[in-house]
Amino acid sequence: MLVRTIIAIILFIPAFYLAMRYNMHMFQLNGYKNGEHLNRLKGNLRRQWLLIFTFCLGFVRLFLSWLLLDILIYLTFLLVILVYNAMKRLNTKKKLVYTARVKRMIATIFTVIAIIIALAVIFPDLSCLTGILAMLVGIQLIMNVAANCINHPVEWSVKQYYINDAKRMLRESGDLTIIGVTGSYGKTSVKFYLQTLLKDSFNVLVTPESYNTPMGVVKTVRESLKSTHEIFICEMGARHVGDIKELCDIVHPHHGLITSIGPQHLETFFNMDNIKNTKFELADALPKDGMLFLNGDNEYINEKAAGYKNVVFYRTESGDTVIKNNGYIAGNIRVSQMGTDFTVTAPDGSSESFQMRLIGAHNVINVAGAIAVANRLGVPLSKLKIPVRRLQSVEHRMQLREHGLVTIIDDAYNSNPVGSKAAVETLKLFDGIRILVTPGMVELGDKEEEYNYKFGTYAAKCCDYILLVGKNRTKPIYEGVLSEGFPKDKLKAFDSLEDALACAYEIKGQGHKYILLENDLPDNYR
Repeated sequence: MLVRTIIAIILFIPAFYLAMRYNMHMFQLNGYKNGEHLNRLKGNLRRQWLLIFTFCLGFVRLFLSWLLLDILIYLTFLLVILVYNAMKRLNTKKKLVYTARVKRMIATIFTVIAIIIALAVIFPDLSCLTGILAMLVGIQLIMNVAANCINHPVEWSVKQYYINDAKRMLRESGDLTIIGVTGSYGKTSVKFYLQTLLKDSFNVLVTPESYNTPMGVVKTVRESLKSTHEIFICEMGARHVGDIKELCDIVHPHHGLITSIGPQHLETFFNMDNIKNTKFELADALPKDGMLFLNGDNEYINEKAAGYKNVVFYRTESGDTVIKNNGYIAGNIRVSQMGTDFTVTAPDGSSESFQMRLIGAHNVINVAGAIAVANRLGVPLSKLKIPVRRLQSVEHRMQLREHGLVTIIDDAYNSNPVGSKAAVETLKLFDGIRILVTPGMVELGDKEEEYNYKFGTYAAKCCDYILLVGKNRTKPIYEGVLSEGFPKDKLKAFDSLEDALACAYEIKGQGHKYILLENDLPDNYR
């Protein structure tokens, strides 16, 4: 019996570590939120059936000490090691970051496991330890949730300490002007466009990458804010009602910009009213003299705009705003695969022509928003011509990458119904073989199938080849594509992105190849 137990312990250690690590990674990707993680887990239980099976085996082993059962547990441990080691290698899009919070959770898990094993050794007898070890591997499916609950008081205290420290730094920052930027989509791009337009005239700090959560903003303030900064551009993300208000309570923005409102994160917002109200929490937080910049082309924004003061609209010529005479109007838009030309007319009637290397008409409205803010902060339109020409695509947002006779149009980050339609319409502008590679859109709640079907109908009109990633997930897109009479031999579905890309590169034909990567699901969706 001792030898059998030693074998179980040797196999338990790597099996336990790999199962714990994988689930900790998924928990981190789900924002350390118990409810969201459990919902995602519920929808993907088949992926981790092995841990459920291991737990059940261990439970049976508590009552039966058969040699055959022990051998089955050994084989299961080996299978866990092989499977979760492979999953560790596959999940590389956003790696597990061993933050202080993750380290505290791991310490808690190890402590709980050590106590359970100690009690198993001390009180009953050694014969049941193999079963307990198997159960401990199995419960890694939900152990991170338990550790998060145990650590909640500590995490709350740590979070409040950092938040209060960031608030203090902002209070002591003198004449710092804080601009909040939010929206269902476009906020990261607008944030960086605005930084480019302002940095010649001001010392500007922006939240890096897609830092748009309370702790991301707090980290930016505590690590990067200097007394010489004059403007702080703070991106504000939201997945739940109240998220924007929480961010505003930390930074207290002087001005705000809402780039868009649309069906993004419907899985957690539940309905469009919640999304609209949450985005306008930024407007509600502004001081009386604060300027509110709104995308006048967005119907949901127009519905909410009435009643707000100091509103500055920016829109295209076709836009329809609530307040007609108070906006920056982008017109004369000419788009090609080389870039975009347009003019912007300010509320005072002054006008300026702009050129940029960004592709797609949908980028014009985002740049127009940045121009509106910069102009209202005192930068003349004429002085913005060169900065607009310098604008570059934000990483993974319609970013062009040349690979010999193939151009990758990388729009992999967080696709949405409006952005996906604009992306395929931009692909249509290119003269060559136009190939779409996509797994479709997620986090759209009950509307997910409907929006993906519509995406398929748009794509069919703009692409020469459509390669789908995930045969089951992309069925609505597949049906939408075929409904438009798209050639079936040019529509294919694959199990992985790698297979789809390999097929894209193998496609033969005359002309340059343009491959649009439209959305790339994070590891917790794969």
